[in-house]
Order: sequence, then C-alpha cells, then structure tokens
Amino acid sequence: MTRSLVIGTAGHIDHGKSTLVRALTGIDPDRLKEEQERGITIDLGFAHYEADGITYAFVDVPGHERFVKNMLAGVGGIDCILLVVAADASVKPQTREHFDICRLLRVPAGVVALTKADLADAETLELVAIETREMIAGTFLDGAPMIAVSARDGRGLDGLRAALASLADAAPGDRRPDASVRLPIDRVFSMKGFGTVVTGTLVSGTIRDEAELVALPSGRRVKVRGVQVHGRRAEEARAGQRTAVNLGGVDVVHLTRGDTLADPGTLEPSLIVDAIVELLPDTKPLKNGARIRFHQGTSELLGRVSLARDTAIRPGGEECVRIRLESPAVVTRADRFILRAYSPPVTIAGGKVLDPKPPRGPIRSEAGLARFARLDPRHNGADEAAAAFVEESGSAGLTRQTIAARSGLSSTDVAAAAERLARARRVVEVGPVLVSTRILEELAGRVVADLTAHHAAQPLSEGVPREELRERLASRAHIAVFDRVLQELVAAGTIVARDRLALAGHKVELSPAEALARAAVDRAYREAALAPPDAASLAAALTLPRADVDRMVALLVRQKTLIRVDDLLFHADALTRLKAEVASLKGGGQPARVDVAAFKERYGVSRKFAIPLLEYLDRERVTRRVGDSRIVL
Repeated sequence: MTRSLVIGTAGHIDHGKSTLVRALTGIDPDRLKEEQERGITIDLGFAHYEADGITYAFVDVPGHERFVKNMLAGVGGIDCILLVVAADASVKPQTREHFDICRLLRVPAGVVALTKADLADAETLELVAIETREMIAGTFLDGAPMIAVSARDGRGLDGLRAALASLADAAPGDRRPDASVRLPIDRVFSMKGFGTVVTGTLVSGTIRDEAELVALPSGRRVKVRGVQVHGRRAEEARAGQRTAVNLGGVDVVHLTRGDTLADPGTLEPSLIVDAIVELLPDTKPLKNGARIRFHQGTSELLGRVSLARDTAIRPGGEECVRIRLESPAVVTRADRFILRAYSPPVTIAGGKVLDPKPPRGPIRSEAGLARFARLDPRHNGADEAAAAFVEESGSAGLTRQTIAARSGLSSTDVAAAAERLARARRVVEVGPVLVSTRILEELAGRVVADLTAHHAAQPLSEGVPREELRERLASRAHIAVFDRVLQELVAAGTIVARDRLALAGHKVELSPAEALARAAVDRAYREAALAPPDAASLAAALTLPRADVDRMVALLVRQKTLIRVDDLLFHADALTRLKAEVASLKGGGQPARVDVAAFKERYGVSRKFAIPLLEYLDRERVTRRVGDSRIVL
C-alpha cells in the first residue's frame, strides 16, 4: 500500500495556486464551471499524483478573502502546506491570513513556492523571497525549502517535487488506521447509478466496504457501499488518505459539509467546549462574551466565548475559555480549531480543545481555574485528563468508549491509560465502567454513616433494605459500583448484607418494657393460631399503645416469627403445624380432598381466614386446587 501525503495550498488570490497544482499533477482542481469561467478558485479543489510509492494529494483552497471559510474547510486534515507567493506580487493580505491559519492549526511542515517566476527578474525575485522569509521567520516554515517555479515553462517543478518528497520522508506517520473512524466531510454529491457520495481526508481509522457508520451530528446510520482513494476504487481507505465514500441509507439532502462520519458510539456532538485559545498579535482584544465563528475540521459554527480569568484576551495572549456553540460540534480533546470574528469575518485566534463535554459549573472560580490547569496539555498529559473525566462522572463512572470519545485517545490508548491509573490506585474498573478510587471510598463512608444513623434512630430495626439505601445514597451510580462498595464492606467485616444491610456489630436490643411488649404480641398471635387478631384489637386487648404494638409486629415480621399471608399475619408455628396436619391427611388409595367448608369446620375459622390459608397451602405445594376442592399432594 502506498503512503499518502496530504498537502494544502495557501496563498493570496491569483497567485497561481491552482495553476501550480495542475502543472504538478496534470489535474485541474477547479471543478466548478464558475471557477473555470472566472479563473479563480471558489471552493475546495482536489488533485493528486504518485511517485516512488507515495501519493501526493493536494487540497487546493480559494485565496479570495470572501472564501476563507471554504479554505478553512480544507486545511483541517492536511499533513503540510504548499505556501504560494507570486513573484510579481509578493506577500499579500490573504497570504498572511492563510499562513496564520496554518500556524494556528499547528501544521507541522511545508514548502514555499515563489510562483510566476517567469514574470519577475532576479532582483524582484530576491526581494519577494526576503519579504516571504520575514513573514515566516521563527515559525514552522522557518528554514523550509523556498523554490522559484513557473507553471508556464516548467521552471523549478522538479525541485518542488523533490522538496515535497523530502517532506513525505520526514513525516512522522502518526495517523492511526487502527483507531476509530473519523472522516470530516468536505463534499457531498450524488452520482448517477451510485447515489450519495461524500469526500474528505480520513483523520483516523479504516473504512471498508459494508461498514456501518454514523453521520454526526444528526446521528443518522449509514452503510458503506463503496470506497475510493485518490479517485480509484479500493477495498479500504486508511487514515491520512483522501477518501470518497459511497453511502447507502441516506440522501444527499441529509448530509452537508461539516458533518462527520464515525464509528457508532465513538464521538458525541457537543454544544459546549472547554479550550485554550491563542490570539493573533495583530488583532483586537477578544472580549468576554464575544460572538465568534468556530471553525474545526470542515465545519463552521457560531458561538460565544466565556473567558476564565480576564475580561478580554490581549493580542498575542493565551487564555482558557468556554465556547458555547449555537449548533453541535463533533470534536474531541486535542482537536485544533480556528476562531474568526463574527463581523467582519477575519481570523483572530486559534485554539485546542481541552474537553468537548465539560460538566456544568462556573469557570470563573477557583475550582474552575484549577480544572483548566489540570486539563492544560502544557502541564499534564492524557492520563490526567482521563482521570479528571472519570472523577467528574462520580459514582456513575465512564465506559472506556466514552473516555475515548472525550479524550481523543484510541481504544488501545485508553486501555493503557486505565491500566496506569489503576496501578496508581486512582481509578478502579467496575463492570463496564471506570470509577475514581476516591469516589468508591466516599460512597463506602456514606454507606457506613447512613447505617450508623439508622441503627441509632431505629434500634429495633435489623437494617436497611438494599434498594432503599441505594436509592438514597447512589441513585445515579452504576449498579455495579454500588455492589462493589457493598462487597468490599462485607469482605472487610464492616457490614453484613442479608435481606437487609446492617453494621456487622449491630444487634436488636430491647428495653425491658419492649421485651415484655414483644413477648405479649408473640404470645397473642401464637395463642390465636389460625384466627389472628388485627392490630387495633390486639393493642386494646394488651392495653398497649398502638405504635408500640406496630413496632413489635414489624420486628416479629422481620425476624420471621410472624408470616404475612395476603393481608393477614399468622404465627410461624401455627402455619408450620397447619402444613404438617394437612399433609398427614394423605394416605390410602384415594387422594385426600379438602374443601372450604370442611376446612372451616375442622379448624373452627371463618371464610375470612380459610380462603387465604388454603391459597397459602397451594403456594407451599401442600395442596393443589382442583375445581371447588383441593387435593393433598
């Protein structure tokens, strides 16, 4: 498989970018009729050539100031730039703006082409070279090859190809074909016989035929029907390649430039983004609350910035910000973006995403500033960001997939980060989620404190029902997290977990008066046998307060001394005797039968008690109802 180098052109209008690309590749990147008629590039154009196992893919961008937003849609996925300066015109406003954009996006490398060399003498050419070197001094292009070329007579083209080849050899090759698919869409069109086709530079992952993808931010599911790489049918497209994808399950009207194709569940649209912003030195201060144009990948969105510290960012300064967007963005941590003023739309800043899904809360506070410092990549790495995201999720935890979508890491990188954080005892993997060790410890402490308070308030209670405690302390927790806390407390001998949760040392201790009341209630139900009293009549008969009787009844139910049968309570001994007596009726050749009338007469009870007791015997599999009577099993 050939390597691919994606090259973006940059430069002022009419400086010969498209002509130079055509001379290098033999392909006219100006595909629109209006572009060809007017001789200017309006939208993105694409061309390529192959040499020595490398495909050089060009994204030709418009140079006119009115079309800078189109230019921005093309430079997000490039590996390097071809900065074009006309020898007969020198550096112009859009030369500087395009160059600023590439610098703010941290494009790593590039080549400078002094075009139209056939129209300038040696002295003029040298003056243009000097002015260009002054512009790029101290930047990523400082020391880059600067080659005088002419598309008309071919001067310098071989040297330019050689310079591009050296860039391809030096490219770090950090594209991740093994990561999740991420394809920012820069074109959407329909082809007869094929249907919907989208193109873009594949940022990460590998796209294959029949793959199931999702179009974001809409969330529409799509299926890959075919893949082309640099204009040729291919079995797959890999990260770093210019790609065209034929999609099924979606019409052209449902997609637009700025959408993103991704593996399902790997990216989430967001309306709020925390970031760090760098303001250009020659622009106006960026005020808190300013409306801006947010460009990332192939998308352009409107939003407002909130500054974490000052009321404005000074020219040339940096600041942590929260950007509130008017439409959802598909971004992840470490994505770079460009900010342009709302009006007039000029480039003012660039930045880097710190968190695409920040939690609610003020940013102009001590905690907010501390959070920004923690997420700042200049001070902390991806592990610290992942740990912060997990901690902020509380007892709900985060899945590895969610961490990957938010942190910009591949699944492999997330697994490695999780392992490192686990070794450092900062996170624990509980079922499908990662949760902070501190959160687990805090939840365990709250469980113990709640049970302690419960036992103090209700000494006769044997404990708290499990679900009641979970609802009270951890309703938003992942069920596996709550279970893990209980398991660890039981293993440590701190609590016991049976029907109810209780502290390990807790015992139901009755006062002398309570012990007498319990014994009296127990005796009353035992003597009543199969015709038990109701609570009100029992309280009157025992001359005890109704509340005391109710507490003793509840205690005897928890201790399984009293058994609830429908709405009635019977002493456990009475039910045990009943089951034994009815079971003893079985014998002889004919099956023993019991009907309601016989049961009432035998045990001297009314229908009120007979029916629930007979149904209880059915449930206990002592009898089985057949018609109006029951057979003893």
